[in-house]
Order: sequence, then C-alpha cells, then structure tokens
Amino acid sequence: MANLSGFVKRLRDIMRNDAGINGDAQRIEQIAWMLFLKVYDAKEHDWEFDDDTYVSIIPPKCRWSSWAHDEDGKGLTADDLLDFVNNTLFPTLKNLPVDASTPIRQAIVQTTFSDANNYMKDGVLLRQVVNVIDELDFSDYAESHAFGEIYETILKELQSAGSAGEFYTPRAVTEFMAKMIRPQIGDKMADFACGTGGFLTSWLKELETKIKTTADRAAFGASVHGVEKKQFPYMLCVTNMLLHDLDEPNVFHDNSLLKDILDYTDDDRFDVILMNPPYGGSEKADVKNHFPADLASSETADLFMAVIMYRLKRNGRAAVILPDGFLFGADNAKVNLKRKLLSEFNLHTVIRMPGSVFSPYTSITTNILFFDRTGPTKETWFYRLDMPDGYKHFSKTKPMKLEHFAPAMEWWNDRKPLAADGFDKAKSFTAKELAEDLNYNLDQCGYPHEEEEILSPMDLIQRYQEERASLNAEIDRVLVEITEKLGGPLA
Repeated sequence: MANLSGFVKRLRDIMRNDAGINGDAQRIEQIAWMLFLKVYDAKEHDWEFDDDTYVSIIPPKCRWSSWAHDEDGKGLTADDLLDFVNNTLFPTLKNLPVDASTPIRQAIVQTTFSDANNYMKDGVLLRQVVNVIDELDFSDYAESHAFGEIYETILKELQSAGSAGEFYTPRAVTEFMAKMIRPQIGDKMADFACGTGGFLTSWLKELETKIKTTADRAAFGASVHGVEKKQFPYMLCVTNMLLHDLDEPNVFHDNSLLKDILDYTDDDRFDVILMNPPYGGSEKADVKNHFPADLASSETADLFMAVIMYRLKRNGRAAVILPDGFLFGADNAKVNLKRKLLSEFNLHTVIRMPGSVFSPYTSITTNILFFDRTGPTKETWFYRLDMPDGYKHFSKTKPMKLEHFAPAMEWWNDRKPLAADGFDKAKSFTAKELAEDLNYNLDQCGYPHEEEEILSPMDLIQRYQEERASLNAEIDRVLVEITEKLGGPLA
C-alpha cells in the first residue's frame, strides 16, 4: 500500500522545484488531471473485466497504464515525457469524438480535459510526480477507501488556493444538510452548481445506510445529478464521483442559468435539491433574459434560488445556503423571490450560521434555508447556531465539525423558543408576520453585537452594497405609498 499519509506533501515538495508551477491553485490543478487519469484507468480495468466487449474511448497509447507506468525505469521521462504530454496526450484527450450517443462514463474524459492544462516544465520532475500518483492502488478496496479521505484533504486545500475556495463547502455543513433532508432510496437529488461534489458525496454517504437490495444499489448510483460551470471543479467532481464508485456520474459541465426557467417540465424536476449557490458574483446581462422580469437579478444567488424553486418537484424538499443579503434584501427580485417562497413553498426552518464558517474564503454570514413544496408556508422557525465553547472563530486549523451542529440537531426534533443574553436565539414567525409586518424580512434571530464584527475589505464592500440596495428599495417603496396617499405623482 502506498504511503497515503505523506501523499500530498511528497507531490508538493517535488512541484516546488518546477518553474512552471505558480502557486497552490496550479499545483492542485496539475495533480487533479493526473489523478483523474489514474482513477479512470483503474475503473476501465474493472469495466473490461466485467464486460468483454468494452472498448476504451482513450487510444491505447494515451491510457494511463501505457505511458505513466514506469516499468523498471524504462518509462518516458525528461523532454520525451513533456513532448508526449503536451503534444500527444492533451490534444488527443481534448479532441476525443463525443456526441449525444456517447455513454456518460466515456464522454466525461473529453469534457474533463477540454480546458485542462499541464503547467510543469521539467520533464524529470513530471516523471517523479507521475510515479508518486502511479503508486496508488485503486484495485485495493482498503487503499481506495483511504484515498477518498486523502482526496477530501486535497479539496479542502482549495479553501486557501485563491478564488478556488468558492468550490468547497465545509464538509460539516454538507453533512448536516444531508442528514436533515433525510435521503430515501428512490429520491433524485440535484445540485446545479456542484463545485467539487461536496453535497453529492454527503448525500451518497447518508443514503448508503439505506441500501438493502441490489435494486437499492442501482437506485443509489442513479440518485445524484450535478452541474458545474467551471472546468477545474468539474474535473475534481467527476474524479470524486468515480472514487465513490459511481461508474456513470451524472455530472455535467454546463451553466444552469442558461435555460429559460419557464420551459422546465416535470422531467427536469428533482425530489431533493441541496445547494450552496455562488453569491457575490454576477452573470452576463443576457442571462437575466432566461428569467421572468420580476425574478431577474444581477446577483447569482438570487438567480439560482429562482432555478431551485422552478426545478423542485411537488412534495420535494430543499436545503440551500444563502448569504444574509438575501434575508434582509428589499430590492424587487429578492422581495419577489421571498414572496414566492412563502406563498408557494413551505419555508419551515432557517438556520443562522456563524460568520467564519467559510473562512478564509469569506467572512460574510450565511444561512441554511430548509423548505419543501408541500403548500404555502404557515410558520417559519429561525435558529441561531452560536460559536461552540472555546472558539472565537473557525479557521483552517480549527474548522467547523459536524459535532458543532449538535445543538441545532437536538433543537430540530424538539422545537421551542430560545433566548440568550436577552436576544432571540430560536423563534417561530407566521408567514403573515414575515410578509406583512416585516415586509418579507427574514433577518430574524440574528447575531447580536454586530458592531464587533470585522470583515475583510471586499466583504465589507459587498455588505455595504447589499445594505444600500436594501435601503434604496425600502425608500422607493415608502415614496410610492406616500405618492398614492397624496393622490398623484410627487412634484
């Protein structure tokens, strides 16, 4: 068995000497495409064993075991290896013949490599990296399972690899959401911005405990659907699914916002949606054309929220992470989204999370909205999850753990109002209170003493922009009311 504990460190130490690798993000991307080919090669050997008629979509000379395996030191190295990777391997994999009839398990190779890059410039160092990865034995169940944990640490490193952090939601959060949504065999679950596949794997982990028969196992494999816009996290996600024994991963390299949401039919809807929509970003102006005018927004999280509502089956259930700006936002799109959420869906629970859950990527405070499509909202419970004892904030060295959700899980099954230091910690509001008295303001049971919160400059700007937009919308609304009472337009 390979030395898994030092796997990432060994690769990092080798790559540190290569002039072509500039920073953590490139290092992880470099590891990612090689890991994909190694994992895929192991899968193909299994498929060939089970099916005598199986033919690889990858030409023989480009399969991992043909060029990467260094038998007795006779494998390609130095300039010969660099020339092969840059001028044969990558052009071949990027241009594999794929059409609508190509099985998913084969099409993923071309999709995975469409925008992949080889950054290394030293062929001797590249050979060393390939050898370390080739030591992994995915035919060994124990080693394959152990590597799943190693892969998780690789994904975790994305949090500190520049903007790549947006692809990773802390596993404690995805596992809590999957537990609370209670997967059932036969459910179809989707994540329309799935990143590296955190929600998909947490769903599978929770669902696996329900498998009793071979039919259950087949339903398990077909239970997830992921879409990811960006190439690099898509590659990581597909590898993640293969490592979790999904031979036909329903993960697609696409943009979920580029289809008219009014065109969705029942065939496009899912029993469960688990998501952390990208927020703080914006899409091209023409993306708004795919949404009804009252829901069109320049904020990506708002657009995804609209997609989620249109793609959730009747009686389906969802858990979605959204920033504070959605809760208190009073601009037209947010108010209309919240009106639709309360009138057409049952928003039964909002979990307020501490601000440093996504640190160091962002310190903006986020929330988990749990809702289902069983009818309009009657009441919504808000619960504030406070920092655990001994923590001032979460960090890379002190990350959030599933056990930190224990108070919320205990409260979940025995709901009652709670207060701490004179502030509401858990409280229910009727839909009427939220809609009328509070003008769709879902910012309830929030964190007291916000004046002590220190945000990064970019987060501070985003918070300011959200609050300014909310105030402007509120001023406009009040002016309209005054104008109507005066019987005409203001002079």
